[in-house]
Amino acid sequence: MEISRTSLAVIIISVASCLLQVKAWHGQTYCGGNAHPRCQLQYIDCPDECPTDFDSYSQKKLCWVDCFNPLCMAVCRGVKPNCESYGAVCLDPRFIGGDGIVFYFHGKSNEHFSLVSDHDVQINARFTGHRPVGRSRDFTWIQALGFLFNTHKFSLETTKVATWDSEVDHLMFTIDGQDLVIPEKPLFTWYSSDKEIKIERLTQKNSVIVTIKDKTEIMVKVVPVTKEDDRIHNYKLPKDDCFAHFEVQFKFINLSPKVDGILGRTYRPDFKNPAKPGVAMPVVGGEDSFRTSSLLSHDCKTCLFSEEMAVDSGSVKVKSDYTLLDCTRGASSGYGIVCRK
Repeated sequence: MEISRTSLAVIIISVASCLLQVKAWHGQTYCGGNAHPRCQLQYIDCPDECPTDFDSYSQKKLCWVDCFNPLCMAVCRGVKPNCESYGAVCLDPRFIGGDGIVFYFHGKSNEHFSLVSDHDVQINARFTGHRPVGRSRDFTWIQALGFLFNTHKFSLETTKVATWDSEVDHLMFTIDGQDLVIPEKPLFTWYSSDKEIKIERLTQKNSVIVTIKDKTEIMVKVVPVTKEDDRIHNYKLPKDDCFAHFEVQFKFINLSPKVDGILGRTYRPDFKNPAKPGVAMPVVGGEDSFRTSSLLSHDCKTCLFSEEMAVDSGSVKVKSDYTLLDCTRGASSGYGIVCRK
C-alpha cells in the first residue's frame, strides 16, 4: 500500500508527539485542578533517587508531592517507618518523641494504652508479649492500633502466627464495628464515606499509611520478632508465636498544646521528658495513667478525647492534604493528583 507524503508526515509528527509526551511524563508527578493555584495542572519533577520504571519498584521508594502546598515540591519517601526519626514507635517498644528523645514504655501484654489523646482524636495501642520464667516484667510489642476520630472508630491489628511468612498479609482492619477488607494491591487507596479516613497500601502486603484528615498520618509496617532478635535479647520466645507486631511512625498537624498520651505528650510545647539522658534504655513508666479498658476506649486517667468535640471538629476545613505517588505505574488516586511516566 502506497502512503502519500502528507500521510507519512502526519504519522511522523504523531509518533514524535507521542515520544515527547512520554519523555515529559517520565519521572514526574502531576497536580490536578483541585490543587493549590500555584500547583494546578503542573508537572513536577521527582527526585533522581525515586524509581522511574517498574523494575526499580524493589527499591521501596515512592515519589510524594503535596499539591496543596504552594511550594509544589516532590520528595522521595520510603515505604516503611523510619524507626530513627520523630514520632517512631518500634521494637519492644522504643519511642522517639516529638522532642527527639528516645525512651521505652513496656506496659503489659494484652493491655491497652493511650498513645495520643487530644480533644478530637484518640489513638490507642494493644500490647502483645510474654514473660519468661524469672523475669519481673513482660517483653512487649505493639500488636494493634485503635483510632477514635469524629464519629468513627477504626482499628488495625496483626494476626497471630507461629512462623512468619512475608507472602501472607498479616493486617486486619475494622471500621465502626465492621470488618474492612483492603485489596492487596500496591497503592490501593480506601476512603471512609465522608473522606475523614484514608488507608493506602504502600506495598501489596503488611504495609499501609493511615491518614486522619487534617490531624495525622501514620505509616505502619508489620514485622515479626526474628530468631536473631530472640538470640540477641534473650526473649525466649515460645514456639507457637513469632509475635508479629507494628513498626509505626506518626506525623501530626493541629495537635493542641495540651495533647496527652505516651507519645502525644512529647509534642506539647512545655513538655519535659522524664527519660534520663545518658541511659542506654531509658524506661518511662506511668502505665496506670495511660491504660484504657479496650482498644477503642478513651477512659484513661489522662485521656482528653471528647466525642462531642470530635464531631464539632469535623466541620473544620482541610488546611492541607497529600498523597503518595508511585511513578513506576500509571495514574494514582488521591485528591486530584496523577502520577504518569
